Amino acid sequence: MLDQKDLRPKDMGRSDEQLIKLDNLIPLLTPYDKPGMESPLTDPKPAWKEKYCTSLDGYIGIDTLTRPKTKEEEDEFVRKFLSGLEKIFSDANNGVLQPLLLSFEYCAKCNTCSDACHIYTAAGNNELYRPIYRSEVLRKIVKKYFTTSGKFLGGFVGADIDVNWETIARLGELAYRCNLCRRCAQTCPLGLDNAILTKEIRKIFSQEMGIAPTPLHTKGTMLQIKTGSSTGLSKPAFLDTLEFLEEDTEEKFGIKLKFPVDKKGADILVLHNAGEFMAWPENPVAFAILFDAAGLNWTLSSEIMGYDSVNYGLWYDDVQAKKIATMQMKVAKDFGVKRLVVAECGHAHKASMITADRMGTDRLPVESCLPLLWDMVKSKRLILDPSKNNFPVTLHDPCNVVRQMGIVEPQRNVLKAICPQFREMTPHGVDNYCCGGGSGFAIMNSANFPEFRTQVASRVKFNQILGAFKGTMEDTSTPKYICAPCSNCKGAMRGLLEHYDATEKYNLQYGGLVELMVNALVSLKKPFLEFLE
Repeated sequence: MLDQKDLRPKDMGRSDEQLIKLDNLIPLLTPYDKPGMESPLTDPKPAWKEKYCTSLDGYIGIDTLTRPKTKEEEDEFVRKFLSGLEKIFSDANNGVLQPLLLSFEYCAKCNTCSDACHIYTAAGNNELYRPIYRSEVLRKIVKKYFTTSGKFLGGFVGADIDVNWETIARLGELAYRCNLCRRCAQTCPLGLDNAILTKEIRKIFSQEMGIAPTPLHTKGTMLQIKTGSSTGLSKPAFLDTLEFLEEDTEEKFGIKLKFPVDKKGADILVLHNAGEFMAWPENPVAFAILFDAAGLNWTLSSEIMGYDSVNYGLWYDDVQAKKIATMQMKVAKDFGVKRLVVAECGHAHKASMITADRMGTDRLPVESCLPLLWDMVKSKRLILDPSKNNFPVTLHDPCNVVRQMGIVEPQRNVLKAICPQFREMTPHGVDNYCCGGGSGFAIMNSANFPEFRTQVASRVKFNQILGAFKGTMEDTSTPKYICAPCSNCKGAMRGLLEHYDATEKYNLQYGGLVELMVNALVSLKKPFLEFLE
């Protein structure tokens, strides 16, 4: 095993059992700086080493990437990758060719992006996670196979890399050690984007080689195409869930809630991440209460593809992303609504509002819920009492909503209006760090990957949270609320708080924005947030 300081891109083809070991993570802030507050990282099981690619860093992100049984299978694996690699530099690459070429060709190797990367930072500046390390491996492979100088001069022109199953498999795994948060792109002095290269590697594996993490593809995209939801929530089950939530809301709060479903010609079709109905049903309930209180003309859809805003193809496969985006838009148009409003799901914001624009024409307007929620507060369509939220609250900025789309102020304005003890993380806004669950990490639970997500990818975020609540963390009588207006981010927060037992030990809570808004409604006679009861 190499000392990580000696690791070079050409080492991806080495025969080592494992390139690096994570043994220098940055320390956590108080109160988690005490001995015994964090479990040690574990080694992969011997059976995993035999079946999967654990030779990168010991973790398994792609559970469908298994070792070949014959030399022919290994050769075919490499051939398919090289074929896909050649294709990404064609005009057919879905409108990203120009930024891809710029990012591929003009990197100055200044390493400005490294300090911006939360995974590189969390891992103690480990060379393997330096953003340009992955990009340099890709450049070396391209130079070796697709340039004249590389073919004939090899290492003399930087084409010094052995390309075999291990090399390509490690590169595939390394593409899933990046949250695609694009903080690196934001800081690059040349405006280049390493995340584009990472996404292209993922696309080659999926579109050319048929290899993608099961939670994203088989249990995500394919299940959504089949049932209408990435959760497998069928139409009858969805309608039963709404009926139960209506009854539960009346029983708990005395509110006779009625979800409008399949309402033709409504102004707004609301798209939720269907995971909310399963894991955080208080979120769609809160939206319904607020929209009704504000007198909006809105509806949900029970039609297949119309009740789940998820589009996991955004992270790994353009073909699958286009299928979902096209089907979702068709449902909206069939209903005759005027616009779609994406609820608290960060990647759905980008998938539906930006990426889908490149994938089809004749589209309806698609908007974020956040400006709409602020307008409801600003225009006083809701009667709110901030004193009902008089506990420390901080805001997590979902990468896809804030850094990549520039929706920065509406959610802050709401919190400043309804939460007297609101405090910002450091840094925040477009400079904020990823939750660690981005690009699919939040739902990738195969083998030992949750350990990497929680203790490495989410590590800087956890320190941000601890820093925001400095001075109040050990006051267990006071709830401390992380407002994360994104379903995927909430999934990462849930794993983080469970792993560190932070809710039980320190009364650290998490949830969305709309739950705080409903909790502040003057008309609500009891707390909407369960931890306040």
